[in-house]
Amino acid sequence: MTENNNSKSIDVFGVGNALVDILALVDDDFIRERALPRGAMILMDSEKQGGLLRDLENTCLQMRSGGSAANTMIALAQSGGSGFYSGKVSRDTNGEFYRQDLLAAGIHFDVHPAPAPSGSTGTCVVLTTPDAERTMCTHLGVSTKLGPTDINADRLKQCKYSYIEGYLWDAPDPRKASIETMELSKRNGVKVSFTFSDSFLVERFVDDFHKIVSDYCDVLFCNADEARRFCEEESLEVCARKIGDLVELAFITDGANGSIVVENKQINHVPGFPVQAIDTVGAGDAFAGGALFALAHGFSAKAAARWGNYLASRVVMVRGPRLQESYANRFREVMGI
Repeated sequence: MTENNNSKSIDVFGVGNALVDILALVDDDFIRERALPRGAMILMDSEKQGGLLRDLENTCLQMRSGGSAANTMIALAQSGGSGFYSGKVSRDTNGEFYRQDLLAAGIHFDVHPAPAPSGSTGTCVVLTTPDAERTMCTHLGVSTKLGPTDINADRLKQCKYSYIEGYLWDAPDPRKASIETMELSKRNGVKVSFTFSDSFLVERFVDDFHKIVSDYCDVLFCNADEARRFCEEESLEVCARKIGDLVELAFITDGANGSIVVENKQINHVPGFPVQAIDTVGAGDAFAGGALFALAHGFSAKAAARWGNYLASRVVMVRGPRLQESYANRFREVMGI
């Protein structure tokens, strides 16, 4: 028997790769000379990532608890929301940093760490160029060991929404954990939200993603490029119609143009907030966190997109994938209530 979504006490149960983000500002030559895929995320082993970090030894670096879904959960907390997060870290220095940083941000995180001999906590080197584009070089580490047994069913049942990131499809155990989360959600009256995460994932797992959206998804998050690759269409309007045939509610973000809301096959454009972007990393994650907060608190999909657009506009004006302060006291003003 499923429970009424409104009776649940926690907003979102998030599942994703637990990665320590290492942030660096670089010039275009740094990306080009290393033949990195500009603006995308690539996977690399610890040796190659170590070489990259050696190349950055004279560059100012910052660290954050990260991973796409974790950044979304932090944006949720910064909106005034509540959530649990599931991701795998190691019993090492980075793993403890990750745990403490997430707890300090207001998100419950208590998945048992993997023993240190199993491998290191995952890391993502985020390279941002002067045009605010970000290239992400990721060593997944023990995040690939997240499995179905790490999904706390009792905590999930308390939540209004689950949120699963597409990056989990890169390894078999996290993929199984994602499906377990979705199936538990369906059995317990928890709405399933899913993000494609990256256009290269859409290319690699397009059939899987079509099945997930059709079979499990209540809310879909994607950006314009991901929508085009998913639908194999150039027109965003056509993509929105096709996506609307598969899922009840979808948010398609489109950079400075704001976002498109597709709800019950109705398409609405929600304008963004004009700003001067210095770093686009985390914009989509912040949007999803803001939108989920608004949905969980009974606001319309268009209102959710407006709050998501606002948080995305704030995060692109700072370096790094997330905001460093609460925005809960600005919600009523931005929403005009």
